[in-house]
Amino acid sequence: MSAITSAHDPKSPLQKLRSATGSRRIFIHTVLIGVAIVMLYPLLWMLSSSFKPDTHIFTQPGLIPSSVRPENYSEGWSGSGNSFSLYITNSLIVTIGAVIGNVISCSLAAYAFARFEFRGKKIWFGLMLGTLMLPTQAVLIPQYTIFYNLTWINTYLPLIVPKFLAVDAFFIFLMVQFIRSIPRELDHAAMMDGANPFEIYWKIILPLMKPALITTTIFTFIWTYDDFLHQLVYLQQNDKFTVPLGLTLFMDQTSGSSYGAMFAMSTLALLPTLICFLIFQKRLVEGLATSGMKG
Repeated sequence: MSAITSAHDPKSPLQKLRSATGSRRIFIHTVLIGVAIVMLYPLLWMLSSSFKPDTHIFTQPGLIPSSVRPENYSEGWSGSGNSFSLYITNSLIVTIGAVIGNVISCSLAAYAFARFEFRGKKIWFGLMLGTLMLPTQAVLIPQYTIFYNLTWINTYLPLIVPKFLAVDAFFIFLMVQFIRSIPRELDHAAMMDGANPFEIYWKIILPLMKPALITTTIFTFIWTYDDFLHQLVYLQQNDKFTVPLGLTLFMDQTSGSSYGAMFAMSTLALLPTLICFLIFQKRLVEGLATSGMKG
């Protein structure tokens, strides 16, 4: 009887534990919702500003516009001298090329570091990781000199070709960790069947590391699509501009800036990266979670 009474006592330890757990969950969810609102507010403000007249964007900072001006989208689409679809197409050309290059070259480099033994392997791997701490601006001038001598300026080659040379150490390290979690017994079994190292990479390693490949694809897509500095340095003609450079054409210090059209095109420019993330979101989380495992 005493046990039954204790179980129904509102002040029992079990009830107190459940109450504390519930309060903790409410607090955590409240904090997360607050952080989400803070992070989403700039996007909501940009979306709201894309429907406002230029005179209301900075004078009425609220999210609900007092007057709606959908003409910002039609004016922005063709108001920079070229159709904005041209800039989106150019961005997709550069981005897709960079994605293909990174996936191929980084997976091959990671396969070599994870599966092969060669002289100086740890030193080369350490030097590769050391490039993560090297600022992009530190190598920008030497790279520009090389590409200038190759007459690659004002082309997409400086933005695409280096990706085929495994220059992104972050993705190499990500894939190395993933490949190390794949049992070596699969390699040994394939070798007994007569497979060479490339066949092992192509038929066994590559299909199994799909989550890491998708993670590389998403991050390369987003980082390349949003890159401004390198595209500003290497691209000079308007018809070769990408989305980040195309948006700068709405800013004019002499004749005035079209902020409404700029925010409208900025909103549309988010769609490719948003769609890419929504499609591969599950694989992205799986790739990040499993790449830190080591078998």
